[in-house]
Amino acid sequence: MRKGQAESLFSSSEKEALRAHAPLAVRMRPTTLEEFAGQEHFVGPGKLLRRMLEGGTISSLIFYGPPGCGKTTLAQIIAGRIEAAFHYLSAPAASVKDVREIIEKAKDRLIEKRQKTLLFIDEIHRFNRAQQDVLLDDVENGVLTLIGATTENPFFSVNSPLISRSTIFTFEPLKKEDILSILTRALTDKQRGYGALPLEAEPAALEFLAVMSDGDARKALTALEVAVLSQKKRNAQGRIRIDLQTVRESMPGKSIVYDGTGDTHYDLASALQKSMRGSDPDATVYWLARMIAGGEDPRFIARRIAVCAAEDVGNADPLATVLAASVLQIAEFVGMPEAQLALAQAAIYIACAPKSNACAKAIWSAVSDVQSGQTIPVPLHLRDSHYEGAKKLGFGIGYRYPHDSPSGYVEQDYLGRPLEKPYYVPKEIGREKSIKEYLEKLKKSVAHMEKNGKKGDPGKAERKAHD
Repeated sequence: MRKGQAESLFSSSEKEALRAHAPLAVRMRPTTLEEFAGQEHFVGPGKLLRRMLEGGTISSLIFYGPPGCGKTTLAQIIAGRIEAAFHYLSAPAASVKDVREIIEKAKDRLIEKRQKTLLFIDEIHRFNRAQQDVLLDDVENGVLTLIGATTENPFFSVNSPLISRSTIFTFEPLKKEDILSILTRALTDKQRGYGALPLEAEPAALEFLAVMSDGDARKALTALEVAVLSQKKRNAQGRIRIDLQTVRESMPGKSIVYDGTGDTHYDLASALQKSMRGSDPDATVYWLARMIAGGEDPRFIARRIAVCAAEDVGNADPLATVLAASVLQIAEFVGMPEAQLALAQAAIYIACAPKSNACAKAIWSAVSDVQSGQTIPVPLHLRDSHYEGAKKLGFGIGYRYPHDSPSGYVEQDYLGRPLEKPYYVPKEIGREKSIKEYLEKLKKSVAHMEKNGKKGDPGKAERKAHD
């Protein structure tokens, strides 16, 4: 077996025979770093992984990203570049025994041949904690180099000790230009692709595949293969023609990548809320559509809209919270697809509403003080006085009933202790501007009365029936 190749029970000729009958996506898998498409942010000239490979050695790695963006392919290329034996394991089908066997082979290989071993574990997040722990010592001691691939956030799905021993690289979906380059290479490569066939593809057909594959090279190549194998008609020049209609039939529907409990779920919810907060209705409705198309629970979406209404709009437009509350009911009782109309209405309304987080800041600050400071007892005049004996305890005595004042306001202590700073500071935005003006008017009125030697309108000194 040559260095850099995976151990196999098959001879070279048998491997070639198997490769010849493999799907197009497997046959077209790049074998060199120069062929590899995408991920320029870490494999491009001068970037971190490229520098590591040029140095001839790498640490253990975690590849995190969506399907079809080159994680397995890059692992195989790396094995060849560092002249390491390559072992592949699929986490859902692998056991601790499989891992231990590879570790023993890696030890023997390192002692006898001075050759490194690269273990690639696909879907490493599917390994439980005990399975991941088996790798720790040998990864740390350099017995083998681990590359784990995952579509889920490794900081949540991979053991912290394993994370600390690895360098994480985040893969992005391939760009449209990258997919077009891959498709063109598949059409022109005479050994691995369709370069030996009398085939021509319309640019519009390739453009369609590049867009609809959503950055997944495997999906694009599979659709191209279906289009070629299913296209029996030839034009007048005897060539196979791949047109837009053919590829549409080969990729009839776009599958939306959406994990209702993972990163996509939370990332899209975050994007939706931040777009509403940022007053961008177009971005808001796009992220809402992504969640709807992905099958998100409309009640979850409605809750996010309600939170944004209260947190980011607040009293700048109180109707936003009222509308959000209505959408919660609609999502609960009507369901999809009709509920998407109400969800869109509320989300767009909130995106276009004036923004103030003064209410949110007020409660955050107050809760923080309650949790970290000394608890303020309820002042005696504010305590419940509806029961017999309350007055003997001094409860309710001295309470001033605001409605007995013509202005509906009297100056009195409602807290029992002065604050270092006010909790609620309304902004001069939307309806909250009027609230701020009203509060300032009350303060000026009290100041004017005190200036003229009056003590605020007391109303009635006590109100037995009111608290």
